[in-house]
Amino acid sequence: MTAGTSNPVGAGEAGEREKNERRESEREAGRWAAVRTAALTLFPLALLGAAFWIGRLVRPGADDWCFLPVVRDEGASGMIAKFYLHDNGRVANALLVVGYGAFGVPGQQWFALVSGVIVVGVLWALTLAALGRAGLTAPRGMPLLVAATVAAVFLLATPDTYKTFYWPASSVSHTVSPVLACAAVIPLLRARSRRGRALAVAVALAAGIFIGTLSEETSLVACVALCAVLLLSFRSDPGTGTSTGAVRTRIWCAAAFAGIVTGTAVLYFSPGAHARRERIGADTGSMLGAEQLALALRAFGEILGTVLTTWQYAGALAVGVLLGLSVRGGRHGPDGPLVRRPLLPVLVAVLVVLVSGCLCIVITYPVFGTGVVTAARVWGDFLLVYVLLLAGVGALLGREVRARRWGARTATAVVAAVCALTCVGLAVPLFRLGTEMEVRAQRWDRQDRSLRDGAARGAQVLPYTPVSVGGMLEPFGGGGRRVWPARCVARYYHLEKVTYAPRLP
Repeated sequence: MTAGTSNPVGAGEAGEREKNERRESEREAGRWAAVRTAALTLFPLALLGAAFWIGRLVRPGADDWCFLPVVRDEGASGMIAKFYLHDNGRVANALLVVGYGAFGVPGQQWFALVSGVIVVGVLWALTLAALGRAGLTAPRGMPLLVAATVAAVFLLATPDTYKTFYWPASSVSHTVSPVLACAAVIPLLRARSRRGRALAVAVALAAGIFIGTLSEETSLVACVALCAVLLLSFRSDPGTGTSTGAVRTRIWCAAAFAGIVTGTAVLYFSPGAHARRERIGADTGSMLGAEQLALALRAFGEILGTVLTTWQYAGALAVGVLLGLSVRGGRHGPDGPLVRRPLLPVLVAVLVVLVSGCLCIVITYPVFGTGVVTAARVWGDFLLVYVLLLAGVGALLGREVRARRWGARTATAVVAAVCALTCVGLAVPLFRLGTEMEVRAQRWDRQDRSLRDGAARGAQVLPYTPVSVGGMLEPFGGGGRRVWPARCVARYYHLEKVTYAPRLP
């Protein structure tokens, strides 16, 4: 063979060797990425595990005093009648109260664990379904990291974690309810056959009815979000808006709307809702009055200021960036953006948060007044959308960084550090709250034994000392001035009356 003559065999072997080395390099990088993801996932999972463990310290308070004896003495029918005929008309809320109230105090203690697992599970399934619908694949463990981080931020970043997460009476209405609404989206994202699409529509209808009789605020947020989805569906086929996927989405939205309207009608026209409006002096005219609207808007502005300056929400954005940096595939090419022209969907999502949040404050202002600014427990209905928006925007940013090769390794290190710091930042107030809950649990148990022993001896009137945590209402709060719910406490212990005692016996 003369000099300069090519050797195709040698060139082929070199090319094959290069491909093998590249595959091995990719496998090695994938293994290290899996290790990093698993290590990072330990942070939110450990934080959530600690939060679930602290849940064992929950004891009844406020409305729980009135719910538990009804569930014990009258069962599910009595609880449903109480809500529908007297309290607020929320039939689905009554069913959830029965779900944990039937177990008494242990039901309160297990609530954080059960509800927290549901939140993580729904967000995990939602992440997997969204990735599958977009034709994307993520490294093993990444969807769980996203779900756990988003759940930790959603459940623990508010100024009042006790009422947001640990107090069952509030959590079922404002924390669990928006998560259940998100769960109804999963069958739609997973549907691939005619039967699957029919199931998704049926789930949307049933979920809408349930949400409509569970929480007025979540119903409002869901309706605003459905309007946004309907508007965006007309972009799927410019000029006609009649693509098959768009039509199916509109059918699903129509079913969800129908369910929410049906459930809301049942709630609104119930005797309980009518009685509640009379108690608080709220009607449609007063809510929409110029002065009332101005006060509600001002309150919403203050709430936004609190939320936007709570740095721990950056954890949702950071974990979204990690997701965007790690996903592969997609309908627009392996390295293309997550969606084409993402600016409009992002702007629409921002409007959904602002509009739905404002409406939630408008309808709750008659109940809380200026106190709605500090009543963080009623923010959860729209805060979940905010946290999901941050994660989604982060995914778009991460995808863009990877596509344009803007220092993906540096970005990965930075956002991973933010995720870890977020969990640490959430752990500090959580453990402080846990200490306060432990003190309250010890005092509550001591008084519980005293009241039960007194009732067993035949006493009809016994002293009660308010024992509160997280700003929870207790009988004789405010130095004995606020009596509610003393009558419920008396019924709980089979007494005729409880009287105010400034100190525990």
